[in-house]
Amino acid sequence: MADARYDVMGIGNAIVDVLAHADDLFLAENALVKGAMTLIDAETAERLYQDMGPAIECSGGSAANTIAGLASLEGAGAFIGKVRDDQLGAVFTHDIRTLGVAFDTPPAEAGPPTARCLIFVTPDAERTMQTYLGACVDLGPEDIDGDEIAAAKVTYLEGYLWDRPRAKEAFRKAATIANREGRTVSLSLSDPFCVDRHREDFLDLLEGHVDVLFANEEEIKSLYKVDSFDKALQYVRGHCEIAALTRSEKGSVVVSGDEVHVVDAEPITKVADTTGAGDAYAAGFLYGFTQSRPLDICARIGGICAAEVISHVGARPEISLKDVVEQKL
Repeated sequence: MADARYDVMGIGNAIVDVLAHADDLFLAENALVKGAMTLIDAETAERLYQDMGPAIECSGGSAANTIAGLASLEGAGAFIGKVRDDQLGAVFTHDIRTLGVAFDTPPAEAGPPTARCLIFVTPDAERTMQTYLGACVDLGPEDIDGDEIAAAKVTYLEGYLWDRPRAKEAFRKAATIANREGRTVSLSLSDPFCVDRHREDFLDLLEGHVDVLFANEEEIKSLYKVDSFDKALQYVRGHCEIAALTRSEKGSVVVSGDEVHVVDAEPITKVADTTGAGDAYAAGFLYGFTQSRPLDICARIGGICAAEVISHVGARPEISLKDVVEQKL
C-alpha cells in the first residue's frame, strides 16, 4: 500500500454556521424540535435568520468540524464538500484552507447558494439546529477523486450525507474506493433523527463498508431500536471493527471485538455550548487512531478535544488542541 498523504479525508456538508442564544419559548413559538437537526427550505431559513438574536458566523458542517479539529492537533486533513461561488462559499473555503486542510472541490457556478445552519443555543447549552442545505445537495460522485481517497489513511463520512440521493452515491463511491485500497472507512451517525430516516441503509453500511463507527448514546439506541445503552452495545460489537460511543458527562465507551474500554469524561468547569462535541471527539479519536495509539488513549484524546469545544460557543477549537492534549495526557 502506498504511503498516505492524509491522515483523514472528511466528506460532508460544507456549511456556514450562524449561532445565537435563544430560550425555550423561542423554540416553542417557532415549532423547533429542541436538540435536533432539522432540514429547512430557503424561505424558512430567511425567516428564522431575521428573528434570531445577535449571531456569530463561522464555518461548520459536521465532518468539516472534525477535520478542523484534526488540523488543530496537527494531523494531515483533507475535505470534500460542495459550496457555491458566493460570499459564504468564499468564507467556508478561506476558513478551512487557512487551517492547513486540503479543500479542492470546485464551487458550483449555478444553483442554490452555500448552505447555512442556524443554531439556537439555549441556557442549558443544548443546541437546536435548522439547516438549509443549499449547494450541498449538488455534491455527487463526480466530486470524489479516487486518488485522493486512496491517499488517506481514513475516509470519514457524516451520516447527514445520506439525506440526498447524489450525495449518497458519492458516499458509496468513496467507501468502495477506500475499502478496495485497504484504507479505513469511518462513519458518524450524526443525529438520532437521521438514524430514524436511514436505519436499514446504515445497518447495511456497517456490515459491508464501515470499520470505525461514531455514535452517541441516543443514536446507537435508535440504530438498533432498543431502550438501553447496554443492549445497543451488545448489538454493535459484531457489526464493525471499532465502535466509539459517546455518553456526554458519562464519557465514552469503545468496543472492538472482545475489547471494551470505558473512558471518563474530561472534567470541565462550565458547559457553554454542546455544538460540535461529537465532531471534536471524532477528531481526537481519529488523530490517535492514525498515529497508532491504543484505543483507550484515542478515546481519551477525543474526550479532551470535546471538553475544549464545549467550554465556549462555537463548534471549532479556539486554542491549539495539540497543546491541550499534550498538557493533559
